Amino acid sequence: MASPNDELVFLPLGGLGEIGMNAALYGFGPETHRKWILVDCGMGFGGEENLPGIDLVYPDLRFIEEERHNLLGIFITHAHEDHIGALVEMWPRLNAPIYATKFAIGLLETRRLSEPGAPKLDLNEVVPGQHLKVGPFDVEYVPVAHSIPESNALAIRTPHGLVVHTGDWKIDNTPYLGSLTSEENFRALGDEGVLALICDSTNVVREGTSPSEADVAKHLAELIKDAPQRVAITTFASNVARIRSVAEAARECGREVVVVGRAMDRVVDVASECGYLEGLPEFRSSQTFGYLPRDKVVALLTGSQGEPRAALARVAQDEHPDIALSKGDRVIFSSRGIPGNEKAIGSIINNLIEQGIEVITDRTDLVHVSGHPRRGELAQMYQWTRPRIAIPAHGEALHLAEHAKFARAQGVPEVVRAKNGTLVRLAPGTAEIIDTIPAGRLYKDGNLVIPAGERALPERRKLAFAGIVSVAIAIDGKGEIAGDPIIDTMGLPEKNRQGEDLSDIIADVVGDLLDSMSKAKRKDPEAVENAVVRAVRAAVNEAWGKKPACHVLVIEV
Repeated sequence: MASPNDELVFLPLGGLGEIGMNAALYGFGPETHRKWILVDCGMGFGGEENLPGIDLVYPDLRFIEEERHNLLGIFITHAHEDHIGALVEMWPRLNAPIYATKFAIGLLETRRLSEPGAPKLDLNEVVPGQHLKVGPFDVEYVPVAHSIPESNALAIRTPHGLVVHTGDWKIDNTPYLGSLTSEENFRALGDEGVLALICDSTNVVREGTSPSEADVAKHLAELIKDAPQRVAITTFASNVARIRSVAEAARECGREVVVVGRAMDRVVDVASECGYLEGLPEFRSSQTFGYLPRDKVVALLTGSQGEPRAALARVAQDEHPDIALSKGDRVIFSSRGIPGNEKAIGSIINNLIEQGIEVITDRTDLVHVSGHPRRGELAQMYQWTRPRIAIPAHGEALHLAEHAKFARAQGVPEVVRAKNGTLVRLAPGTAEIIDTIPAGRLYKDGNLVIPAGERALPERRKLAFAGIVSVAIAIDGKGEIAGDPIIDTMGLPEKNRQGEDLSDIIADVVGDLLDSMSKAKRKDPEAVENAVVRAVRAAVNEAWGKKPACHVLVIEV
């Protein structure tokens, strides 16, 4: 039973205002003594934010880190990286039990074992349909169709009502592999009474309903059968249904499947352990590729998003140690480009075409379907669940705004436009934003995790834009210059418009400046450093039109 001061609140720390980094808190209790559960703990990619040297981006969980004594558990909806990718790094800061299905646990353990020194996680296996009682929360795993096995929505029951957190889902009655999004299950939740629906917004701007995974499998089989030579298919490594459909089509055509790329290897291993690849011929390693006849091989490669170190990018550059393609081979992008990756993907496609390789994408063929609901599917979800409150989630600002309008059009009485860091009271009373909590990003920089405000990041962008000039000057105790200054540049052009060497221009400016300074002033290293920095940046700006970073070292001899 709820006491008069108990509140049910929703606090997203990632995934609202972006696609990725999903992390959502639900809290119950009085304001000063709430108990919390965390749903998902995902990551994003640094390349999408123009962050030199940053590969991975994590949600800033400082709020729940400070409240971790009240964190009852971490509930994982499914095993995509934007839902589990931050867990290995962030879990020691939270130290709460993790609840996930067998497939998600397998991928988490594989990731942990691949990172030296990663902590052992407190993993607890759940099965779809299972209820877990933790504190004031009763969490039910409700299976849904999505582009990875064992995806689930969460039905979160509390003394103040039922919240349905959909996670990622779609309606697909022929999913090829995995669960259905059952009308019966969600209608039953609607009949029980849904206080709030926290729902996927990714494809809200697309009309109609998504094609089925079975339709993609059928067309891929035709493309593999009709290919005159080698076939190489790149897709999201986590899409086990796609991997299975390719393998079955290859078997029917008498072709061997070669798996290329670490991420693909990891998923294949876990999917095999979970029984999702049962009955298929054993996959071959990349080392066997060159020994197979050109018309008897299908390669499954990582790199569908243009990642420069992934298998397909290396193949396109003819830099892969085991895999090479030739004129007449066929490459199929069984994927859709994530916004921000278009240029990298286009570069790979162009490199392949220039080599005489046929490239097929979803622009011309049904070789990929999304795992997220379009408007027709969203309308069905609202009809089934009939929530009092709707909060659009999992999307950029455009998706969230469009979803909010869509939910109102479905007759939802209360629609809240939340974003990362907004604390929403769901009950009692009318749903509303009641506070703003610190939220943001953390960046994986090498083997460190640094806050977004770290000065290294803007400095790195500046270096990428205008380079750096380093100047070393030796001055003795009398203020005399001991030898010529040593000057080095990185990232600057060699010559100006008149053909003069920039290095010579910089050397002349430094020499003239030092000559003009009194011996007394040259005895002050800080004064020398400041004067040289100003002079060098001004001179380079006049010659080039940009001001580089400048580092001056004054050595007293």
